[in-house]
Amino acid sequence: MKDKKRFLTRAIHVGNKPDHETGAVIPPLYLTSTFKQESVGVNKGFDYSRAGNPTTKRYEENIASLEDANFAISFASGMAAITGLFQVLKKGDHVVIGRNTYGGTYRMTTQILESHGFEFEFIDTRDVTKIEAAIKSNTKWVFVETPTNPLLELCDIEATSDLCKKHGIFLAVDNTFMSPYGQSPLKLGADVVMHSATKYIGGHSDLISGVLITNNDSIAKKLYFIQKSGGAVPGPFDCWLLLRSTKTLGLRVQRQSDNAFEIATKLESHPLISSVLYPGLESHSQYKLAKKQQLNPDGQPIYGSIISIIVSSVKKRDLFLQKINLFTLAESLGGVESLISVPYDMTHVSIPNEIKEAMGLPKTLIRLSVGIENVEDLYEDLIQALED
Repeated sequence: MKDKKRFLTRAIHVGNKPDHETGAVIPPLYLTSTFKQESVGVNKGFDYSRAGNPTTKRYEENIASLEDANFAISFASGMAAITGLFQVLKKGDHVVIGRNTYGGTYRMTTQILESHGFEFEFIDTRDVTKIEAAIKSNTKWVFVETPTNPLLELCDIEATSDLCKKHGIFLAVDNTFMSPYGQSPLKLGADVVMHSATKYIGGHSDLISGVLITNNDSIAKKLYFIQKSGGAVPGPFDCWLLLRSTKTLGLRVQRQSDNAFEIATKLESHPLISSVLYPGLESHSQYKLAKKQQLNPDGQPIYGSIISIIVSSVKKRDLFLQKINLFTLAESLGGVESLISVPYDMTHVSIPNEIKEAMGLPKTLIRLSVGIENVEDLYEDLIQALED
């Protein structure tokens, strides 16, 4: 039964009941691979940590609650979660997938899963008519990121869900860029939500994890089986850290988004930037959809903490990267500290150059992951790095 309490309350309390034996306010961490059985086949709910662990269970209860869902199935990484999702497919099944997808997703689908007989078709999921045109008799899933990495393109989740229901197929949404605090795909009709929990859910750049969340009993049953059988499960300590991190998820994500909105608004008029991509700007082609779809638990629009900027040349890009101080050049995003990356040669290096160019991803695009630092300090650092 879903908890009716509000988001910030659930983030603190669901999965975090004090320890029954000692009264410890913070539940204990169960660093164990196996569990004593009272007799053959008789246990206290756990027998082997690959199949279930008390700390993992607490985390899964917590994160499911934050997506207003009944089931959460955790994995060792975001890519393990995506792979687990596609393992519900059978040979010959077809998936419609967003063209502007994370490089790791592209690599996994095209270089590994296609060799097992799955079919993936990459299209522009901003346009629901293009999604419908790609659906075939063997299509089983539509898989989208919204906003996408790093071009921040949006997919209308509700319209896409209606389309999928019309054709009897499932919709999965990679909600990593918005987190459960900033977007609720299940409420908009999605069947499964995926997160790279490494990012905002973990929030401190100190762990790797992924999760699939759903209200569909049949899908959940298959995913639990894949989780146990495949064994790509998170360790109990990672789950303990995640359970700690979700307590501040709402506070962190709101601050990061507020910082990013202020920075993007100021950068848009800067003469040394060719373009600023951010869904919270009215100049963004899908601003109205972002305002309607990306809502925090209070129902207020929230635009995320990722900003992509395009500068005039690779030389300008590299000089900017040399001069920046508070933004760390690194893979990943969503941590409390601000990070910066060049997707063309970093997160999307595995995507062929011609495909990157076709999707509009230039070498001069710089992706900012805005943290929770003082916003004036962050902006001043960006400006001094832009100046010649």
